[in-house]
Amino acid sequence: MTMLVPRRRRSMFDDFMSDPFDSFFSNLPQPQATPTLMRTDIKEDEAGYEIVIDLPGFQKENVAAELKDGILKISAKTSTENEEKTGTFLRRERFTGQCSRQFYVGEDVEEADIKAKFENGLLQITVPKKVEQPKLEEPRTIAIEG
Repeated sequence: MTMLVPRRRRSMFDDFMSDPFDSFFSNLPQPQATPTLMRTDIKEDEAGYEIVIDLPGFQKENVAAELKDGILKISAKTSTENEEKTGTFLRRERFTGQCSRQFYVGEDVEEADIKAKFENGLLQITVPKKVEQPKLEEPRTIAIEG
């Protein structure tokens, strides 16, 4: 059971007793927190990269992966269309909407090379490293004059 705590009433002394630098420091840019949506771990080994993305509450059919110009774009969406409309929310923290992330994987990677699996709110993507094949030198003929 959640208990609502009433707000403290302000008195006229609050303004006199406050630190004058509080308002100055509150206007400074604060460090960015880690995003709560699509938290991602990327691990590298000899064969390639493993990308693991947290997508709790998302359904597999609402998650998409697209590769274009060497950029892997992962997008996911969720909505609350099926929820009952009775009652008023006092607090709502569950995400509804769309989110996406992009990762550069290289222009030589193709869609067929990438493997993806979605299970228990985790999207696991395997991107292999491309081994550069040595180019075979073609024999060149030199024209001999004379």
